[in-house]
Amino acid sequence: MTLTPRAEGVLALIGFGLCIPAANWLIGNVGTFCVPNGPCLVPVAPGLMAPSGVLMIGLALVLRDLVQRRLGVGFSAAAVLAGASLSAFLAPPSLVLASAAAFLLSEFADLAVYTPLQKRRLVLAVAASGAVGLVVDSLVFLWLAFGSLDFLAGQVVGKAWMVLIALPFVHLMRRRDERLGIQPA
Repeated sequence: MTLTPRAEGVLALIGFGLCIPAANWLIGNVGTFCVPNGPCLVPVAPGLMAPSGVLMIGLALVLRDLVQRRLGVGFSAAAVLAGASLSAFLAPPSLVLASAAAFLLSEFADLAVYTPLQKRRLVLAVAASGAVGLVVDSLVFLWLAFGSLDFLAGQVVGKAWMVLIALPFVHLMRRRDERLGIQPA
């Protein structure tokens, strides 16, 4: 069964929305070590730990790009605003400002980089926008949530893993789109 581009966009939007509560839940509940009054941590590279929510945020950056590709930039921007509100609503009280601000700023940074690149170089657009978004998200979140950038390297690496894992799928989607004559929204 082949999905229409619109159906793919709706699925990406649902996944994008689910990443927000998943990240907020993971950071407080899942990890190999949980810092007292702080985040639960997971290993992202040898000797490098990060708050567990990073995995979902890295995926959210890619899914936002796919929402834009399938449903359009206006729909994507509205999804970012809704996502920031959802993030603030679902985050633990101590993380509300950090979660919402980091989500809003990183996703709009992602959108700003992705938009001019995506029609000609989709895989590059997803990689570059993801890189910018994950750095912005990491800096803003860590500083506002914990007043420290101690986990910056782990945050960046953890989110980058998710972006890198998604790139082969984005490449296959682009090739299929070209073969079928599907244009970005």
